[in-house]
Amino acid sequence: MKSQRAVALLLVLILPLGFAGIWRLQHGIDSQLAAVSQERDDVLLRSGKLVKWMSLEYSPLLADIYWTRVVQYYGNKHVRRQANLEMLWPLLDVTTTLDPNLVVAYRFGAMFLSQAPPAGAGRPDQAVELIRRGIQANPDYWRLYEDLGFVYYFDLKDYQKASEAFLEGSKKPDALVWMKVMAAKIAAEGESFSTSMFLWNDIYESSSDPLIKKNALQRLELLKAQEDCKQLNALADEYAKRNGRRPARMSDLVQAGLLRGVPADPEGFAYVFGEDGKAEINLDSPLLEQQLLLERLNKAVPR
Repeated sequence: MKSQRAVALLLVLILPLGFAGIWRLQHGIDSQLAAVSQERDDVLLRSGKLVKWMSLEYSPLLADIYWTRVVQYYGNKHVRRQANLEMLWPLLDVTTTLDPNLVVAYRFGAMFLSQAPPAGAGRPDQAVELIRRGIQANPDYWRLYEDLGFVYYFDLKDYQKASEAFLEGSKKPDALVWMKVMAAKIAAEGESFSTSMFLWNDIYESSSDPLIKKNALQRLELLKAQEDCKQLNALADEYAKRNGRRPARMSDLVQAGLLRGVPADPEGFAYVFGEDGKAEINLDSPLLEQQLLLERLNKAVPR
C-alpha cells in the first residue's frame, strides 16, 4: 500500500510538470508557425504592380511600410543566424515597385541579397537585378553604380563588369573621382591593360589635384613596366625553346637577336631576370618600391 501511495504521489507531482513542458513546447511550435505564416502573409500579394494599383496615391507611404518590414525580416533572420531568406526578394520587389525612387531599398537590399549565408541570402544575381532596376529609375544617382561594381567585384568576381560599372558611374553628376580610379584599378586586375592605361591617363590629364596626378602617373608607369615584363617573359620562353634554358641576363636576348637592346623601365632602369627566370623591375628602380607598396595594399584589402 505504501508503495502504491508513493507511486500515486509521484505521478501527481510529475504529470503537471510534464503537461506544462508539453504546453510550452506546443506554444513554441505555434509561435514559430505563426511567424512563418506572418512572413508569408506579408508577401501574399507578390505582384508589386497590383499592390501599387490598390494603394492609389499612398504608394510611397506603403513602400516605407514594406521597407520597414524588409529590415525587420532581415534583422530577425540575421539575429537567429537563419540562412533561409526566401521572402527577401518578394518584399524588395514590392517595395521598389511601390516607390522606384526609394534609393535606400536598392542599396541596402542589394547588400542583404548579395552576402553569403547566413549573413545574407547568397543571391548576388538578384542583387544585380535590383540595382539595375534602381539605376533605370534613378539614372543619375552614381552611388548605385558603386554598389553594382562592388557586387560584381566581391561577390561575382567579374572584374570586367565591375570596371564597367565604376566607369559608367564616374560619368554621372557629382560622382567622385575615385570611381574612375576604381575602374582603372579593377581593369588592371582583370588583365585589361589597354583599358586600364586609358583610364589612368584620363585621370592624369583631367585632374588638377597634384596628389591624384602623381598617383595616376605612378600607376601608368607601373602598368607599362608590368606589360614590358610580360612581353620580355614571352621572349624568354622563345629563347628557352631555342636553347633549352631560360636566359640569365637581358643581354642574352640581345645576343640571340630577340631584342635590339637592353630595355629599361619608365624611370630609365634596365629590366633584369630574377632567380625564377622571370623578368622583373630592377632593384635600383624607384618603381620597385611603388610595386611592393601596391602589393602590400592589395593583400591588406580582403576580398
